[in-house]
Amino acid sequence: MTWWGRRGRTALWALALVLGQVQAAAADGGATPEFEDPAARLQSTELDNGLVVLTLEDHSTPVVSFQIWVDVGSGDEARFTGLAHLFEHMMFRGSKHLEPEAHQRLLEQRGARLNAFTSRDVTVYFADVTRENLPLVIELEAERLRFLDVGEDSLKSERQVVIEERRLRTEDNPEGRLFEQLMALVFQAHPYRVPTIGWRSDLEKMGVPECREFFDQYYAANNLVVSVVGDFDTRETLEQIRRHLGPLRTRENVPRNPQTEPEQRGERRAVVHYDVRAPILAMAWHAPPTGHADGEALDVMSTILSSGRTSRLYRRMVHEEPLALGASASYWELERAGVLYAFSSLRPGVSIDQAEAVFLEELERLRREPPTPEELEKAKRRLEVGLIDGQGTSHAIASRLGRDWLAFGRVRPLAERLAAIQRVTREDVRRVAQTYLQAAKRTVLHMVPAPEEGS
Repeated sequence: MTWWGRRGRTALWALALVLGQVQAAAADGGATPEFEDPAARLQSTELDNGLVVLTLEDHSTPVVSFQIWVDVGSGDEARFTGLAHLFEHMMFRGSKHLEPEAHQRLLEQRGARLNAFTSRDVTVYFADVTRENLPLVIELEAERLRFLDVGEDSLKSERQVVIEERRLRTEDNPEGRLFEQLMALVFQAHPYRVPTIGWRSDLEKMGVPECREFFDQYYAANNLVVSVVGDFDTRETLEQIRRHLGPLRTRENVPRNPQTEPEQRGERRAVVHYDVRAPILAMAWHAPPTGHADGEALDVMSTILSSGRTSRLYRRMVHEEPLALGASASYWELERAGVLYAFSSLRPGVSIDQAEAVFLEELERLRREPPTPEELEKAKRRLEVGLIDGQGTSHAIASRLGRDWLAFGRVRPLAERLAAIQRVTREDVRRVAQTYLQAAKRTVLHMVPAPEEGS
């Protein structure tokens, strides 16, 4: 049996156990069930400089995931866009005692898996290593956090890398270009309207002073969360973290963008011309941020609409009326706002107006009538399996700890999240469809080929 097969069977067994306890608890009045959630063994420690360290020992596999969650993303940028993502790159460009790329090379030579990513809310650096290499990871992180080279050579090098990344992923990619334009239309004031990778004009203009200011503002100890999960000794690791990361500076006031999004009072529409063989349809609606009471109902609704070949949108637009190659909808939870968005890649020759009409018919049907009991239970089970299966590695658990801590100041128990899914009713699904999928709150984007000259 493959490793994946073992993990899959373990996840399904755990799911059956957990769901049985959740359902039994619901029958007894909704009490939170007791079961072995890995995060129940979490230990949190705050250093004198404000750095939060989350540790969870798990010796079932010989791997430890070390992650640094920086509480900054593109939603915090003010003067220049793309700074948060650019810094993700610059953090690998060397420091006072290390030449460029040495950080990555030293760990990869020892079999580590490391990388980083930036979102609208956070920037995250991770290394998955064996136990004996964890001290080196901590030392290397301390080196670049304390002595990063924020100079002209580093900026020039990584600026070109990011501009090329932007070209490949957004400017020369129809889906990337469409999503970028959709978010810029959905949000008028909120900083979430800005693409995480930044606008090209800002990337070309930003200089070393802006980079150094950004690093000083956000890469302070009290704006970081360290998450360590796997095969390590907590006492030894905390001592190493105190020794190497304890000297990191603290910043009294970490700046945040104050903008909030005004209420949308009418449908917004736009057309994007691009060299595509067939049109692409995109829609979006404003939704609540992560942690909102409607979150699970919105997840269930999105799953009913577009998860799998038997989902409503896929069945209607791909099978029953062959208008599209695919159709999907999703609830995107961010810390300060959320978005419901939907996409459909149409077949060549299909009218985008016809496809939009069918798409909206399915949404309106869900607003009028609740889903069937079978649809509801299938969607719940799919979400529950995904939630449990997502805890199958030290890396996944460390990510859960860091993400929850920054968003909520705590780690939500799996039982709490599973119980919230279980509580969603058919009427809840119809209610959130009526509340959020309103025509006056809708943003619609059509991506179509550019008209021929003179037409």
